[in-house]
Parts: sequence; C-alpha cells; structure tokens
Amino acid sequence: MPNGAATAHLLQPKLFAILREGYDLDALRHDAVAALTVAIVALPLSMAIAVASGVGPERGLYTAIIGGFVVSALSGSRFQIGGPAGAFIVLVAAAVAHLGIAAVLLAVLMSGAMLVLLGVLRIGALVRHIPHAVTVGFTAGIAVTIAASQLRDFTGVRLAHEPGPLIPKLTALMEALPAANLWALAIGILTTAAIFVVKRLRPTWPGMLVGVGLSSVLALLLHLPIETIASRFGGIPHGLPTPALPAASPDLLWQVLPTALSFTLLGAVESLLSAKVADGMTGRQHRSNMELIGQGCANIASALFGGICVTGTIARTATNIRAGARTPISGMLHAAMLLLFMAIAAPLAGYIPLAALAGVLMAVSWTMAEKAEFAHLLKAWPSALVLLTTFLGTILRDLTIGIVLGCAIAALLVIFRRGVAEEGAGTRRG
Repeated sequence: MPNGAATAHLLQPKLFAILREGYDLDALRHDAVAALTVAIVALPLSMAIAVASGVGPERGLYTAIIGGFVVSALSGSRFQIGGPAGAFIVLVAAAVAHLGIAAVLLAVLMSGAMLVLLGVLRIGALVRHIPHAVTVGFTAGIAVTIAASQLRDFTGVRLAHEPGPLIPKLTALMEALPAANLWALAIGILTTAAIFVVKRLRPTWPGMLVGVGLSSVLALLLHLPIETIASRFGGIPHGLPTPALPAASPDLLWQVLPTALSFTLLGAVESLLSAKVADGMTGRQHRSNMELIGQGCANIASALFGGICVTGTIARTATNIRAGARTPISGMLHAAMLLLFMAIAAPLAGYIPLAALAGVLMAVSWTMAEKAEFAHLLKAWPSALVLLTTFLGTILRDLTIGIVLGCAIAALLVIFRRGVAEEGAGTRRG
C-alpha cells in the first residue's frame, strides 16, 4: 500500500471500514444487547460524575449522549465507549469553581480542537509510550481524589466552603463530621455495598443501577431527610438543549488555555489507555491518531450541547466488549438509549439521593485503583520512584503535575541508566 494510502487508512474511523465489509442483523442484535448493557451502567455513572464535577447531572447525560455517539462514530477503536470520566472530576470541579461553567465549556471546545490537531500531527503513538508506572500512579491518585471529593455527599456533611486541595479538604470534612447526616451515610454505604454484592453474586447484573434504584426507593418510601437530585438541581430535562457556541474573547481564551491543556493531556492519555485495554481484550489494534481525532470531535460536539469533557472510558468499554459488541454501532446505540431515557423517564432521576451517587463513585474509586499492580511496582526501586512521584503529585497538586513529574523522573532514570551502561562499556573496552 502506498504511503499516502496507508496514512489515509490509519486516519479513517473504524466504523467506515466495518460498514464497507457489510453489517448484518446478527451483528445488530449483538450490538443492541451490548448497547443496553452499557447504557444501564452509564446512566447512574454519568450523572454521578457530573454532580461530583460541580455541574448539574443533566450535563453528564449530555456528555454521554452527544460525546458517546461521536466517539463511537469517529473512533479509531472498534469498541470504545466515550462519555464523562471519573478522571476528570477534580480538574472539571476546580475549573468550574474558579472559572464558571461557561468558561469550562470553552475549555472543553478548545481541548477538542487540540486533540484533533494531535491526531492530525500523528502524536497518538507518542502518548501510548507513557511509562506503565506513571499510568498506575495517576490512576491510583485519581481514585483517591475522587473518593475524597465524594465524602461530603456520602456523609451528608454541610460545608459553607469545601477546599479543593486534598489535605485542607480532609481537614475541613473531619471538623464537620460530628454534624454528619447519618441517613445519608447509611444510603451511601448501602449503595456501595449493593454494587459489590451484586458484582460478586450476580456479575451479569447492573450493580450500579441496582444500588442506586434500591437506595432511591428506600429513601422515597421512608421519607428520609436527605438531599436528592431534585432538591439540589431541580430535576432532569426531557431532552437535549439547542447547540450553541460558548462565549469567547481573546482574554477569556488566554485565561482558560491552561485548563484546556490539562483537559487535552488527560483526555489523550485516558482515551488511548482505554483503547489499548480494548485491544488486549479482543486481540485487535486501534488507530491511535484517529482515536485522538474522534475524541477531539466528540469534545467539540459535547461543548456545543453544554456537556463536559468526553474521553474513552475503560470500565464502560470493557463492559461493551464483555456484553458481546461487534462494532462501533453498539456505542452509538448506547447513546440513543440514554437519550430515550431522558425523553421518557427523566422525572424519575429527581428521586435519586446524592449520597447514592456518591456511593457509586466510592465503588468506582475502589475498583479503578490498580491495588495489586501498585504494590508490585513499589517493590522495584526505579519503578517505585516514578510511581510515588506521579501518585503524590496527583493527590497533592493535580493530575497534570503528577503526569509531567512522573514522565520527567522516568526520562531522567532512563538517561542515567544509559549513561551508566555506556560508562561501564567504555571501562571494559579500555
């Protein structure tokens, strides 16, 4: 294949190739079953991530519907499922608090354009070479920060101001703990426990939906004095908003640039990591540069509809594969099913306790932290240094700092080892 044709092939969405090969009813049946399975998982999770990010739950659904559809339509991976991700919670929440939601939408739009540019410039292959210890370190750091961000709603504690940094946040929460709402704490624990029990006893059942549904019914029947989606946000709309460009000015563009860069770095890493996991599960190979272009277009579309950051999601992508998906159409159908939920059953979401959504993210935090791999890497000195640098940088500063510091330490260690090896080789020759 000529070089130009090969390049065009690598920058072509997987969906196009699959449609050329032919798409039959059997494939549609498998994709539809997988789509329903993923939609059941994505429904409570998308709202939980949005609430934890400091925005309304409807924005999580906008992100999953619009972003998820575009990711699957333009992805370089056959099985990638896109939507809001827990990894972005801390970044988005901090940006919303300091810049406001309008500026965050602009940052998401800019990030999408940057991701498209990275794909066009063939940067995807470079992102995949981030050291394993860095990915484990920042994933564990994200898990800790997500769990810490949920303690307020999980315990029902009321804070006039919740600090962003981890240590001040934990200090403030500990001081307010005597005033915790025990009913909220019970609902949070019940939700988390139900997720893990279902996962153990009935792994094919949607544990998150079971946990949230059970907690919501109990809270409603017992008239528990706890916050719900309706009491804090006023419920969920019945459909998507009209698309609109975020307000922009030269000063605002410059102001949100660091946030957009952070969104871009994390989005690229998370998406390609998710696609790599899908490759390992299926034996296929994704197109990394096309994946970045697809993720970029999804973020642009999400911002236009008022959604937050979109990225490839490992858990939902893995669920898609295990449920029998054949093509990217499963991801597109999952987005359509979430839209159908908004159109028909949106009022039901208002009864969901915020403590239940916090319980969902507590379970996500525990699951996403690669605890065994973290312990394994700690046993090797060079890997341990990279791991701990990334982990501590992530939880004490932010995720971008953690990744940059981890990669810098890993690069310095490689240079040092090569220098020692060359010096030893020179000594032997001498």
